Amino acid sequence: MEAVSTHYDPVTLNLFSSRLAAVCDEMGAILRNAAFSPNIRDRLDFSCAIFDAQGGLCAQAAHIPVHLGSMAFAMGGIVKRLEWRPGDQVILNDPFLGGTHLPDVTLISPLFVEGRLLGFVANRAHHADIGGATPGSMPLSSSLEEEGLVIEPVHIVRGGRREEGIWNWILGATGNRRSAEGDLSAQLSANLAGVERLGQLVKQRGVEEYQAGLDALNDYAERLSAGVLAAMPEGEYRFRDWLDDDGQGRTDIPIEVCLHLSGEKAVVDFSGTAEQVAGNVNCPLPVTAAAVYYVFRCLMPPQTPACAGAFRNIVVQAPEGSLLNARFPAAVAAGNVETSSRVVDVVMGALARALPDRLAAASQGTMNNLAMGRSGTGGWDYYETMGGGMGASCRGDGPGAVQSHMTNTLNTPVEVLERQFPVRVLRYALRRGTGGAGLHRGGDGLVREFEFLQEAEFTLLTERRRHRPWGLAEGGAGAPGVNRLNGKVLPPKCHCHVSAGDRLRVETPGGGGYGRPLEESHVRHLR
Repeated sequence: MEAVSTHYDPVTLNLFSSRLAAVCDEMGAILRNAAFSPNIRDRLDFSCAIFDAQGGLCAQAAHIPVHLGSMAFAMGGIVKRLEWRPGDQVILNDPFLGGTHLPDVTLISPLFVEGRLLGFVANRAHHADIGGATPGSMPLSSSLEEEGLVIEPVHIVRGGRREEGIWNWILGATGNRRSAEGDLSAQLSANLAGVERLGQLVKQRGVEEYQAGLDALNDYAERLSAGVLAAMPEGEYRFRDWLDDDGQGRTDIPIEVCLHLSGEKAVVDFSGTAEQVAGNVNCPLPVTAAAVYYVFRCLMPPQTPACAGAFRNIVVQAPEGSLLNARFPAAVAAGNVETSSRVVDVVMGALARALPDRLAAASQGTMNNLAMGRSGTGGWDYYETMGGGMGASCRGDGPGAVQSHMTNTLNTPVEVLERQFPVRVLRYALRRGTGGAGLHRGGDGLVREFEFLQEAEFTLLTERRRHRPWGLAEGGAGAPGVNRLNGKVLPPKCHCHVSAGDRLRVETPGGGGYGRPLEESHVRHLR
């Protein structure tokens, strides 16, 4: 690998990287402040990034790993399939053409300087209503069309002019046009700001200097990544875990990885994983890659730039037609959230066999997805994910009641939820004692209980209700989660109609423990 560009000494390169990241941060601030829905404004279920002219990742804000990793993997293909002009904005959500699942709507804008295409800015935000078969647009689906409106990459703004036909087609699929229009307008505005700020940076530095900076940044990230990989023990490391079910009758669905470590390269091979299933836990390959990239990024030095160079030496393989490289038109609503979480678990499990002191035990392994609302006049849509326990490690106990790994959202504040929707939150607390036992305990899950104030319906897409989060180094497994409606235990994935006064209780899993627990006699001696 070549040395850092002479134009970019370490200090200058760090400043350049920070300025790129600041553009993404500003985009995120604009998107959050202008959005209408709690999903974007309060939960922060969105991500912003910058790409080069070929679709290579240049920078990102500290937003949602599953959004950003999948964009990094798929952007090159999106860039090639379209013609770009100044002032354009392209919209998409098709999971098989660069998206993740249908509620995640992506907007992409090109940057032209002196008539030359230099890159792109993009943002991706989760919409609680994208025209799915049930409120919240996270249905218990068995085909992509049930999950909502499928948007192949198409210009929603062309040369600075909004394409009204596309605009109205998208908004017409939603039940609350005002909220959807507000959120889409916020996404458009965030990209306009990103293009302006990035253009200012390019003009200040000059086109050639900017391009040299991107090259230097990618080379630096590749060196840091290669150093981490080279320090890992060479060999093959395998791990297998299971999804609880697919919501359509299939249970105990295996995900298997063989990790090949050799020198400065890692090949992550998912041969042996189940074929795609009838339910919606299937993954497009970019989502699988996002989970793999996330795990390896966690092992890289903190200063590693968030750019394509960091992942040049990591190869992701999954058989076409498998659960982790599904074919169109497979249902994928839960693949983005639940299956990506299990991919993290199996890759971490394999790496723990190579690096037992660097990895933590399994975290809750689910996002505990809850979508609810009511269709028709006066209808409403709501969606949220819930935290749980993180796995313990040799460094200490796992934290409890937090979002883990592939999600980085907040909870919806109780005050916001109760003010906007006919729901009352009866309980929101730690689920104490649910972390796995060990020298270091896994983090505890949480309890969130809702009372419906009028007729409604809800969908749960959850995991780790059958298969517990595993411990590490003889640590105990975390407690499984459980969902209850009026005290009756529900399946991990289900859709239910409810009446006023019905109560839904979600108890999330704890994280796995680390290390053999100390003998009680030894504990007394230490005291």
